[in-house]
Amino acid sequence: MKTSTSIGHDTSQVQPDDQVIIGEAVAVDLRLAGVGSRGIAALIDLAIVTAAQLGLLFAILLLGPGGSIATFLTLLVVIEVGVVLGYPVAMETLWRGRTLGKAVMGLRVVRDDGGPIRFRHAFFRGLVGVVLDKPGISYALLALIPMLASSRKKRLGDFAAGTLVLQDRVPGGFDAPVAMPPPLAGWAATLDLSGVDDALALRMRQYLSRALQFTPDARATLEQQIATEVTNRVGPPPPGTPNWAVLAAVLAERRRRAMTASPPPWHPQQATPAQPAWPYQGPDPAAAATTAPPTPDGYLPPG
Repeated sequence: MKTSTSIGHDTSQVQPDDQVIIGEAVAVDLRLAGVGSRGIAALIDLAIVTAAQLGLLFAILLLGPGGSIATFLTLLVVIEVGVVLGYPVAMETLWRGRTLGKAVMGLRVVRDDGGPIRFRHAFFRGLVGVVLDKPGISYALLALIPMLASSRKKRLGDFAAGTLVLQDRVPGGFDAPVAMPPPLAGWAATLDLSGVDDALALRMRQYLSRALQFTPDARATLEQQIATEVTNRVGPPPPGTPNWAVLAAVLAERRRRAMTASPPPWHPQQATPAQPAWPYQGPDPAAAATTAPPTPDGYLPPG
């Protein structure tokens, strides 16, 4: 029986063709990056590359090529290849499929099986991009047309490298605290949450924050798996409770208890100096009353 997973958001933009099958033959179903977001990311990267080219060219002119035209032209070729090709290849290899432009737009390059790309994938993407895709060669038409025609929005570089670009996150988004569903507040307050460790709580939070990036079928499957693991540890919820509400209630209650257990914030204007412990423990209370309290360093003042 499939549990309802409606969370009040439109997921019609996620198509079944957007499925990504990872090595274990599990459908990830992340949202494919659109032409618009990829275009903006490309413009950001182009601005960075252009600035780097101008900076290196200015440095060469400042230092001087030694009066040799051949040396000057060689340096220009090295700059062109090193920056235009080296920037995306190095960034995507070292930053797990992202450049600065992709990071700003929340995009990531992955293999066709959903795994992280390696140097060879980034190199083929960058090489085809420099030769065919980039403006100046085909005015970006050889990148735009395959992306519009392909169900997975691939450009020629992606076809050559066996990669695709995913919408890793929504630009400008943030992880807000999970709210408690009001009907579950009483149930959550009675739970023993000792079995919900940090790793499981992190999976729950990551799922709830990225639920819109999955297709409805993939979301239902992941939601059911995580909710089953949670209820096995904390107990069954009230009948008819949606799985997403169970996850939200457990996370919100876990956070509430952590906030309650934390000491209140310290305010200097409300602080009062600690009173030193009375050192005298003799049998005569009158003698204790005449004994001077200790100084802040712990010693008694001279009598």
